[in-house]
Amino acid sequence: MKVGDPGYPGNLEEILRAGEIVEAGKVLLQGRSVDLAEIEFLPPVSNASKVICVGLNYADHAAEGGSKVPDYPTVFARFNSSLIGHGAPLVCPKVSEQFDYEAEMVAIIGKGGRAISEAEALSHVAGYSVFNDGSVRDYQLRTPQWTIGKNFDGTGAFGPAFVTADELEPGATGLRIQTRLNGRVLQDASTSDLVFSVARLVSLISAAMTLEPGDVIVTGTPAGVGLGHNPPIFMKEGDVCEIEIEKIGLLSNPVVKEK
Repeated sequence: MKVGDPGYPGNLEEILRAGEIVEAGKVLLQGRSVDLAEIEFLPPVSNASKVICVGLNYADHAAEGGSKVPDYPTVFARFNSSLIGHGAPLVCPKVSEQFDYEAEMVAIIGKGGRAISEAEALSHVAGYSVFNDGSVRDYQLRTPQWTIGKNFDGTGAFGPAFVTADELEPGATGLRIQTRLNGRVLQDASTSDLVFSVARLVSLISAAMTLEPGDVIVTGTPAGVGLGHNPPIFMKEGDVCEIEIEKIGLLSNPVVKEK
């Protein structure tokens, strides 16, 4: 199935902007069944106005990198050009051999706003998804600003599922989150271990900028990233990286070397 085919349900961010998420059941009834083999998976949101990532948001991950747990979220941006969907190849850049994985949970904004209180923040979250924040470590760590190492083309895998917030515990807490590289478990944690909860992140980020429907907040990764192992474990051509979050879904991508 491709964009424009009969039965294509439409673009998620457009549905969110139109406030039509409550009609999801009707869309499912009107749609048609499709063989998964026929689908090219796109990111659940492919044209967000903002993809906001949070670093050092699990205490054990901060510790493995020799960093203190921050008093305020470490925030950086990803760009849509870096994103790929489920099943698409993660691209290890020609210029680096330090292509790392990061299992992360995504919160997708359904109702926009500015200066949102923490008490009201979760009412602005439409749902959740899975993210692999593929990181080119030698570029990321060249300067205190991480943006360049987080935005190589084809390094941010996203999806495939979008689970509405009402299907999960408030803030999507208590969910097991794992990375498996070629079947080997390398990260294994719980979303309850976030330093800054989803509600806190929405509140703090919206203090600075207006959040819009379809905006993406990537909430951080736990300990076990490749750089934290001795010796380091980086992704290479021929690998398969799987990120799985309990009750949200499995994101799987092969790894290729940039031609």
